[in-house]
Amino acid sequence: MMELKLKALAKINLGLDVLRRREDGYHEVRMIMQTIGLYDRIVLRKTRKPGIRVKTNLYYLPENENNLVYQAAQLLIDEFGIRSGVFIDLQKFIPVAAGMAGGSSDAAAVLFGMNRMFRLGLSREELMRRGVRIGADVPYCIMRGTALAEGIGEQLSALPPMPRCKVLIAKPSVSVSTKFVYENLKLDDATRRPDIDSLIEALHDGNLEGAAACMGNVLENVTIPNYPVIAQIKEEMIKGGALNAMMSGSGPTVFGLFAEDKLAEKAYQKLRRGDLAKQVYLTDIYNNAGKRV
Repeated sequence: MMELKLKALAKINLGLDVLRRREDGYHEVRMIMQTIGLYDRIVLRKTRKPGIRVKTNLYYLPENENNLVYQAAQLLIDEFGIRSGVFIDLQKFIPVAAGMAGGSSDAAAVLFGMNRMFRLGLSREELMRRGVRIGADVPYCIMRGTALAEGIGEQLSALPPMPRCKVLIAKPSVSVSTKFVYENLKLDDATRRPDIDSLIEALHDGNLEGAAACMGNVLENVTIPNYPVIAQIKEEMIKGGALNAMMSGSGPTVFGLFAEDKLAEKAYQKLRRGDLAKQVYLTDIYNNAGKRV
């Protein structure tokens, strides 16, 4: 039976602004998305018996239609009348419900793998158009790299690659409800917003320090007052030499960007020894240039 091994890469938000709440309940956003080297491992296997079977390494994750990998496989099975079954072995390393698009990236990897395994002949753009039916972040997770995301996150424009740096990831033990964050977000003239345009300009200039200085996440206005540990982790990273540190997505994961590998390693070890974060990883920026997607 044919088998594919896939990597589902995590993302961070270098900048996240919310423009308004739409009448359909969704929020219109303007974000700079960036893929990083932290990833989940997926093995996709064709089976003679029809149907979809999912296995994960985390007991609390669904192994049925409530998992986005199942939904991704089902979408293409239904559209193309695929008669074979598929077995999906999902090994999670990206923090769950942490603002890093882990579930969306898993779904994107399965769409990519199903397209290849069953020779469906779909282009990347065609996969992205299907991916948005699973989740707003899925098209970006298929695209990868550095991108401006607008609309509800599905309108994507490629940007110059983020300059190389180390990325320190730390997730505290708290859980944050995305729904709670967006429902409590107040948008007015006093709202502190990131400078997305200056961030884009820094990326065009290849200016790592400039890009880091422009980072910002409007959702921190809600999340940090309710979960002060996020601010503590940010402060720890900056004290440790990060160019800047910020919450990714609606949190609670915090990331710091480091120009110097030694400083990043030292900050990583310190956070691992401390009690601020439950999960700590040190990884790199991932860019599409010269790499197979």
